[in-house]
Amino acid sequence: MSAGGAPVPPPPNPAVSFPAPRITLPAGPDILRTYSGAFVCLEILFGGLVWILVASSNVPLPLLQGWVMFVSVTAFIFSLLFLGVFLSGVVTQIDANWNFLDFVYHFTVFVFYFGAFLLEAATTSLHDLHCNTTMTVQPLLSDNQYNINVAATIFAFVTTACYGCSLGLALRRWRP
Repeated sequence: MSAGGAPVPPPPNPAVSFPAPRITLPAGPDILRTYSGAFVCLEILFGGLVWILVASSNVPLPLLQGWVMFVSVTAFIFSLLFLGVFLSGVVTQIDANWNFLDFVYHFTVFVFYFGAFLLEAATTSLHDLHCNTTMTVQPLLSDNQYNINVAATIFAFVTTACYGCSLGLALRRWRP
């Protein structure tokens, strides 16, 4: 009782409770049994191939292919982190709307990868452009670089399609 005779409220519970995270995807290894988990694995695989192929072409047009390298490396790393967070089960411990974060992540990377695909296709289309190098006129891309860039363009398109499919799945799960 207080001095005025009114009862004193009990002290607050020292145990802190957090609201549950909003996620409809499973955590742990079960994520690999979903379409979303499979698409993230494909994004990592094909994105790594784009990265390797563009790097192995010696980046003959750094202005165009620099963005492709940035997008492929960044998306590769963030997709690995995204998958790692779900595999480790950390998503169940962090209060966030994971469905919304999944949608935003895949939308952003889809837009960036679509731009990277267009730039890689533009680089590949410049194969027959002849450049004047000191004394001789040579094609911009050698035949080997052209073949590597064709493969990189195809894998950039496939990676963009994987991110698009993941975006569609994330949009179905996310309800504002």
